[in-house]
Amino acid sequence: MNYVPPLAPEAADLEVPAAAPAVVQRDVIVVGASAGGVQALQALVAQLPPELPASVLVVLHMMSSGTSVLHSILDRAGVLPATQAGDGERLERGHVYVAPPDYHMLLRGPDLNLSAGPRENGHRPAIDPLFRSAARAYGPRVIGVVLSGTLDDGTDGLRLIKQRGGATLAQDPADAAYGDMPRSAIEYVHPDLVLPIADMGAALFELVDTPLHPSPANGVADPAIQPVDLVEVELGREDPAGDATLLTCPDCGGVMLERDDGGLVRFACQVGHAYSPESLNEQQGEALEHALWNAIGTLEERADLFGRMARRADRRDAGDTVERLNRKAGVASAHADEIRDTLLRLRGAEAPATS
Repeated sequence: MNYVPPLAPEAADLEVPAAAPAVVQRDVIVVGASAGGVQALQALVAQLPPELPASVLVVLHMMSSGTSVLHSILDRAGVLPATQAGDGERLERGHVYVAPPDYHMLLRGPDLNLSAGPRENGHRPAIDPLFRSAARAYGPRVIGVVLSGTLDDGTDGLRLIKQRGGATLAQDPADAAYGDMPRSAIEYVHPDLVLPIADMGAALFELVDTPLHPSPANGVADPAIQPVDLVEVELGREDPAGDATLLTCPDCGGVMLERDDGGLVRFACQVGHAYSPESLNEQQGEALEHALWNAIGTLEERADLFGRMARRADRRDAGDTVERLNRKAGVASAHADEIRDTLLRLRGAEAPATS
């Protein structure tokens, strides 16, 4: 009798084990700081262990001109090597990268990208472009940290990190040298943790050490193949729509559009300069002060010119002309004094109150 093999079971009868859910780690830490941030960054880096399985990217608002020694300061502060970021540099775990002056530091998949794109809130490097690019490239693998600083920089980027499933931290405003930035993040983003700087290192290590089981909605794509639109990142315009305003951009004079993202208002011009209301107010105040001082200088120059013309006319015995020119010189000088008094009163009204 010939052997007849048993019939293969129907495919539906086969019990195929379910694929194990993907497990990933939070391995990208982005940190933003401004005024009072050097001390906060030193204290934070000093707490990070040598075996930290994550890359740390730091933006500190600084002057665009000149050089920065922040990477050297942070390299001495802790055990992790800290260097100034290079364009196209591949991320390494257990390393601190510092944005150089006059360049935004962005993440393009696993590589760093330095961009001379439009300033944001008057800064380059700025915190929000780094935060947004990290959120787009790494989703829930990102930890965003907002430290000491004035105004509200970092809030917009931290919001996107949270929307993409990342972890969010803010320094306790009472613990910060300048509490405005973390206070804004707390108000608009509601970070996962609000901590004094002394407790932040342990919290970061715990977040990095805790495995993630991300949902498909948060999908963790391979950063090497996930496309990131750098132009979109730089301009901060996920949605270019907005309501036209009568406001002009302090950087280029273009018309500014207003957009409300869940209560977080942003202004941006077509070039890509972007501002929060607080930062725009700050820039407008500086522009107004500059214009008023220019006006004072111009009026004083006119008064001096009329005075010189009057002295020449006096030598020609042109009495009516001398009187007219001296009168004009006096009017110009009085107007300069009025503007100076107004400017000083404005500055005095805006000065912080003493306690």
